[in-house]
Amino acid sequence: MTVLLPAADAASACPIWCVAAEDWPALAETLPAPAAAFARATGFAGKPGTHGLLPDAAGGLAGVVFGIDPQGDPFAVGKLADVLPEGLYRFAAPPPDPALAALAWRLSAYRFTRYRDRPAPSARLVVPDGVDPAEIGRIGDAVTAGRHLVNTPANDLGPAEIETAVRTLAERCGAACAVVSGEALERDFPMIAAVGRASDRAPRLIDLTWGDTAAPRVTLVGKGVAFDTGGLDIKPSAAMLLMKKDMAGAAAALAAAEMVMGAGLAVRLRVLVPAVENAISGSAFRPGDVLRSRRGLTVEIGNTDAEGRLILADALALADEESPDLLIDFATLTGAARVALGPDLPALFTEDDALAAAMAEAGRAVNDPVWRMPLWAPYASLLDSKVADLNHVSSGPFAGAVSAALFLRRFAPAAKAHAHLDLYGWNPSTKPGRPEGGEVQTARLVYELLKRRYI
Repeated sequence: MTVLLPAADAASACPIWCVAAEDWPALAETLPAPAAAFARATGFAGKPGTHGLLPDAAGGLAGVVFGIDPQGDPFAVGKLADVLPEGLYRFAAPPPDPALAALAWRLSAYRFTRYRDRPAPSARLVVPDGVDPAEIGRIGDAVTAGRHLVNTPANDLGPAEIETAVRTLAERCGAACAVVSGEALERDFPMIAAVGRASDRAPRLIDLTWGDTAAPRVTLVGKGVAFDTGGLDIKPSAAMLLMKKDMAGAAAALAAAEMVMGAGLAVRLRVLVPAVENAISGSAFRPGDVLRSRRGLTVEIGNTDAEGRLILADALALADEESPDLLIDFATLTGAARVALGPDLPALFTEDDALAAAMAEAGRAVNDPVWRMPLWAPYASLLDSKVADLNHVSSGPFAGAVSAALFLRRFAPAAKAHAHLDLYGWNPSTKPGRPEGGEVQTARLVYELLKRRYI
């Protein structure tokens, strides 16, 4: 169902007044007396996140009041998409950021219906004045596609299906798509091949390119582990329950790419997705194995459950060979980042102070936040190996997210700027604009960053 309608439909729409608690008494004085009295009688006082339905003299719906915190969650008004009765609504008194409010309404309407019907919200919103409906639609469609990928279980989304999703996006946006698999993968991307070889679903590297080759080079790399058992270092069952989301980095990269291509930004875009399943069989890679990477560095395997950084390393090495102006990788990489920052706040690692500041500001502007973590160079010694150039995991229990980022840094020395995003890719519970389930964290942030740089 269409949940956002053009401003031409505003005349017939039911008004919504968004109001802070301190402003409620003044707003109440402007409302029809019966509506204001009813709001007071039912206890509405402008508390953030609360709403009231105001009747007219005939018993119909005269309007809606919604309590806001001007400094709070700009997606808060998205709650109304799920709780209001069927009808068309408009903002009579808008929240502080009408564009984010409209986007929150659109994102709150998301439903994953592949396996069972789930009624979509029947409350529709007139796009607020000054808000570009095409932009809201472009972002909403990309987020929806990414959420669908993350929510789809591994029996229906393996490496081949991830490839199909990339090819479909490429065809729709006029991009090129190439895939490396089989013997060529084993020869040129040995760590991707090693991680995926235990599965009967073949690993591959998917390479999408779009845009003017003379434009600034922007490369996005997304971790595409369709399912992660942990390999021979097998996960406990509870830790395996959500491992269909271990390809959320790839979904975020593709969502950002869809926004970029849809907006026609002036970049030469490349998206690299190493797609594998980390399974267990007689051919599985082992703790203690030494793998030779695409970059030539030898890597000792300390734990087969840290497979994501291995496949990213080979993809980053390929990206780095053309010295991109900006290289960003997305990955559900470490539990350590979640312990430090929780599920809602992805960790950002970069040595570029200006890039870190720009990404943090873009995240704040579009309510897609990150928090910068240190690439503390002395911790590189945690990756020392006695038999190879480096181990791929820390030798101790500390700084797991930092050491993972330091490992990845070794494979992209030529990029003019590189950022690593360690994200969760899942909403543990429903919040306005963020339904429980798969999420493409940082995709909107990266799109906003690129818009500001290359529009």
